[in-house]
Amino acid sequence: MIDLVNDASALYSEGYRVDAKMHKVSHRDFDAYQYAAIRSSRPTFGWIVPDMGAGTMQTTYHIVVDENRTDALSHRGKVWNSGEVESSSSVAVEYGGEDLQPSKLYYWSVRVDTNYGQSAWSTVQVFRTANELQPYAVSYRPQVRERDLPVEVRRTDERTTFIDFGRASFASLELTLDSDEDGKTIHVAIGEDAKDGRVNDKPHGTVRYYRYPLTLRKGRHTYPIILEKDKRNTGPQAVLVPDYLDEIAPMRYCQIEGYEGEIKAEDVVRHTTIYPFDMEAAHFESDNATLNAVWDLCRYTIKATSALGIYIDGDRERIPYEADAIINQLSHYTTDREYAMGRRSSEYLLEHPTWPTEWILQALIIAWNDYLYTGDRRSIEANYDILKARTLQSLRRENGLISTTDDRVQSDEFKSSIRFYGNMRDIVDWPRCGDWPHGEDDHYHLTDYNTVVNAFHYRALEILQQMALLTNRTAEAEALQKECQTLREAFNELLFDAENGVYRDGVDSDHVTLHSNLFPLALGLVDKVYQDDVMDYIRSRGLVCSVYAAQFLMDAVYGAGDGDYGLHLLTKEDERSWYNMVRHGATMTYEAWDDKFKNNQDWNHAWGAAPANVIPRYVVGVRPLEPGFARMLISPQTSTLKSVEAVVPTIRGSVEVDIQSSSEKYVMRVKIPANTVAEVDLPMLLEAEELLVDGESVPLIITENHRIECGEMGSGEHTFEVRWK
Repeated sequence: MIDLVNDASALYSEGYRVDAKMHKVSHRDFDAYQYAAIRSSRPTFGWIVPDMGAGTMQTTYHIVVDENRTDALSHRGKVWNSGEVESSSSVAVEYGGEDLQPSKLYYWSVRVDTNYGQSAWSTVQVFRTANELQPYAVSYRPQVRERDLPVEVRRTDERTTFIDFGRASFASLELTLDSDEDGKTIHVAIGEDAKDGRVNDKPHGTVRYYRYPLTLRKGRHTYPIILEKDKRNTGPQAVLVPDYLDEIAPMRYCQIEGYEGEIKAEDVVRHTTIYPFDMEAAHFESDNATLNAVWDLCRYTIKATSALGIYIDGDRERIPYEADAIINQLSHYTTDREYAMGRRSSEYLLEHPTWPTEWILQALIIAWNDYLYTGDRRSIEANYDILKARTLQSLRRENGLISTTDDRVQSDEFKSSIRFYGNMRDIVDWPRCGDWPHGEDDHYHLTDYNTVVNAFHYRALEILQQMALLTNRTAEAEALQKECQTLREAFNELLFDAENGVYRDGVDSDHVTLHSNLFPLALGLVDKVYQDDVMDYIRSRGLVCSVYAAQFLMDAVYGAGDGDYGLHLLTKEDERSWYNMVRHGATMTYEAWDDKFKNNQDWNHAWGAAPANVIPRYVVGVRPLEPGFARMLISPQTSTLKSVEAVVPTIRGSVEVDIQSSSEKYVMRVKIPANTVAEVDLPMLLEAEELLVDGESVPLIITENHRIECGEMGSGEHTFEVRWK
């Protein structure tokens, strides 16, 4: 891995991978290919340490970088030879040689020593630098294509053929057809929805449907179906399809009208555009069929919606928004070993923020997630000043809270500081009840000082304090710590109703909503003594929030340790549920729970895919405790599930988890990758009698959170068994 990019040597032509080897392509021919150009003159390196035995830990590394393959194979390190460096670092290891040069090939390999001995040199990897380099610039892989064939080709009448690809994707279409004459015209219909055995020509809202005439030529020919660009998603704010690819649209179904010949599956090719994605990187299966279906839906959504290489809001606008990115980012981390797209999206949004106050504040959460999952601090170092401005500290008033009704919001100085020149406003959730017939904000009462906004402000300030420490701004970190404490006290004094154990919507409101309680809990503002009260209220409201806010609801619920309610929300099957999408035949998550809740919703919206990260992070319980997974947590909240099998990718390698639960015992088997350690605990489902770790009885320790503490474990395979009374 170089600059967070896997497979930097892969070459593509018009999006399709080719067999050509990067080191055998002449300099003048590179413009014909797409590849992951390394954009930093001083990149970072990462590798997976080989597992040499239980508790394998790296003690030293040795990196060599060369300009030609011969030197590289001999590990000469003429460009850079790090020598033997005493360090356990295996992610985000910074290059230490002279600046790399643009438009050049470089070769690198690494050898490590562990507590078991020395590894062999890794396979020599090759990468090419971009035509222009910066000391630090985010690198990323190109968008690529896959060829899909239909799962069903069905003749509906003598002149109509209906085609189903099984799942929707962002794609273009190509047909191979026969004709006995020139000039015969047929029609091709493409869409996301089907009705009565045909492509639905009047779908709901902005669900996609196209119909094009196609003029045939005599003989057998292949016809690309050229999709028209849509004004709604190709404007100045939209992320565009790169020039080397055809225009794309979300499609699952195709209908060929007026064609009398036989059509075989191989005659209809869908060219699906994605960011490279490994569908084998993650796995989840349980004894709950609904949960499995939700996982499958959400994981595939993350792959399918990656088509533009930056996290977007769906096909209607193709605009990046922070609220979409924060869910997409976490879900990408937990479904593939991929980090570059998340960073690219994070930095794009720093330059192109969007209008809701809460979402502007989320920039710090996104940047911090990047650091936690990669261990690479360069993006924070490069963007510290703009991230600082995004805390919105400049809007703080005398009572300690921020307000966007402050006149300072309209000042040129403020707008310039956050790089946003439009009209920022609080929204809490989207769509709002006041803006749509069916809003999703639980009828939240907006005031000058809103609880949800200030909860995000607190979390942003808290993260900035950690960023200040990370970047050696010690005095600033100390000041920020005091500001956090002051804000926390003001927040709970002005917004919390201690008598009823709930947060109000705002300072000047007695109104209480799900949102005014879930966000403070999710963002770390609820004092432990009141956590049960807040959770009681949250449980009483159900899912009266959007699919976006559901991410934070799940963070709140599982953060409070209520795995039972979390599983209930993940597997409920009414119209406000992820299973509702499955029931309606969705293959990508919706923008809303159902069409009735947003009349212009997309059917291809990754902000509806929160379970893709909630299941690995909470149900399976794998999360980073230290940046770059130097330490991790394995803390499953499986509730009533009887069996769970999971693979969770991390930057240091995959974590494998197998859980079997019964009335007699709870058994978890894990495989932890090398060069990391895991803190492990288990749920207290029944009264525990005995804990066995790797077959040996150990003291039974129950934490204050009613978890069974299993201790710290090194790499390798481990078994934990709790026997119930």
